Amino acid sequence: MMVVYNEAARFLARVLADLEQWVDQIVVLDDASTDGTGDICRACRRVVLYERNRENMFSTHEARLREKLWRMVETVRPDWILAIDADEIFEPRMRHEARSLVEQDYYDAVEFRMFDLWGSEEYYRCDGQWNPWSRFSRLLVRYRPGRGYTWPDLPVHCGRWPLELRGGLPVYYSDIRVKHLGWVRSEDHLAKYLFYRERDIRMYGRPSEHTESVMAPPSRVQLERWREGKVLPL
Repeated sequence: MMVVYNEAARFLARVLADLEQWVDQIVVLDDASTDGTGDICRACRRVVLYERNRENMFSTHEARLREKLWRMVETVRPDWILAIDADEIFEPRMRHEARSLVEQDYYDAVEFRMFDLWGSEEYYRCDGQWNPWSRFSRLLVRYRPGRGYTWPDLPVHCGRWPLELRGGLPVYYSDIRVKHLGWVRSEDHLAKYLFYRERDIRMYGRPSEHTESVMAPPSRVQLERWREGKVLPL
């Protein structure tokens, strides 16, 4: 499941081309894009459900947007759900190992390390809360039909999952890495910083430490080189 907004000139086509190789279905909620995002989505053979909002919801209430996407996903009767953004892409290993992750009976959720590529695709950021080695993101969850699923009433930072899927599940921590391409273009940093700063102030009364770290001086930004992993001969 994926929310998109004006992604035509960014990474959407690349992300969908990769997903086509290892997912069964893709459900997309277009949050009122004004570019060619819809054309890219409709051209993807795995996109089975696409809907475009008339007005942008993300800027006013993210949880309602995520809940709308969730209800769309439920209509296609999934077994497992992958929550992915239009600027996130798994390393190639996922194409070969995804099936084994969803055909087991031990775990109901799979978490992955997210690497924020910074300023280029050659380096990822690793200082403070950006450190990918100390955190996992829940991106893949087994769906249980017939259960009630609820969302927090949060206009920002609401998370990818209903409350019932955020804790209490048996979890597998995968070593397959995810590239987050959203910070690759240095020219986007200021715009993204101002966007999240305004939303933080509106919700919390002040910008979060993580938001402020976006514009940290270069001397405080720690980078490590991204190294491609090998596909295991499974």
